[in-house]
Amino acid sequence: MNKNISSEFIYQLFALIGALVVVHTLYVSVIRPSAAATLETQLARQAAGETIVAERTFAVVVKDYEQEACFILMLWASAIMAYKARRSLRERQLLSQPLLQLEEGSRILPDDARQLSRPLQALSPEQQSYLLPRALLTALQRFSSTRNIQDVSSAISDVCENESDRLDSELAMVRYIAWAIPSIGFIGTVRGIGEALGQAHRAVSGDIVGVTASLGVAFNSTFIALVLSIVVMFFMHQLQLLQERLVLESHDYCDQNLLRHLKTR
Repeated sequence: MNKNISSEFIYQLFALIGALVVVHTLYVSVIRPSAAATLETQLARQAAGETIVAERTFAVVVKDYEQEACFILMLWASAIMAYKARRSLRERQLLSQPLLQLEEGSRILPDDARQLSRPLQALSPEQQSYLLPRALLTALQRFSSTRNIQDVSSAISDVCENESDRLDSELAMVRYIAWAIPSIGFIGTVRGIGEALGQAHRAVSGDIVGVTASLGVAFNSTFIALVLSIVVMFFMHQLQLLQERLVLESHDYCDQNLLRHLKTR
């Protein structure tokens, strides 16, 4: 389990670095040059006396630093959720396998528990860390030591509840990112409004270009941040649903493939 935690931490660290590099590269090479070209064209037409309607291209809307930070966090959260979803899907594959290799109508006595534990102990270290093998192995060990079916049922429930709590706690970083994205958008709003107020004297004299540009920063950052936050929250809830189903189906697997076969004598 500790090895899995360390490998997941390294994955998250490199995912953050990768998201930072990819998004910043796109901004420097594509988005900001495109936005600058669009804005320069509009200013040139306005200086020539033309009446123009401000063009809100994608590059213009997302060109600021707040939007860049939001995209980085969204990609990072997506990478974290993809890692956890991949693990959950691999765990679900075990639900379709006869791990205990029991036939219909078989009876499991306390003395049989050690023999049935061997196929579980023969699994790879990664598979042994999955919920289903851990629950089955714990149940068999408890049955061998206590010879009480109720204790076995309680042991399975405890393992599943602990796994549910662990999965929920490991989503803390994703929840933080889902909170941080709109917060960064609001920071952009405050910065844009502050810049607009600082140029109010120019607007009084008839030059409203600076004020409108600053207000654009304010509203664009909030708009993008809220949209990305909705996307992150949607996939986070889908991941939670996948994990909750894994826990419930693992508990049902233990009931159907182990508990109903247990006999004390």
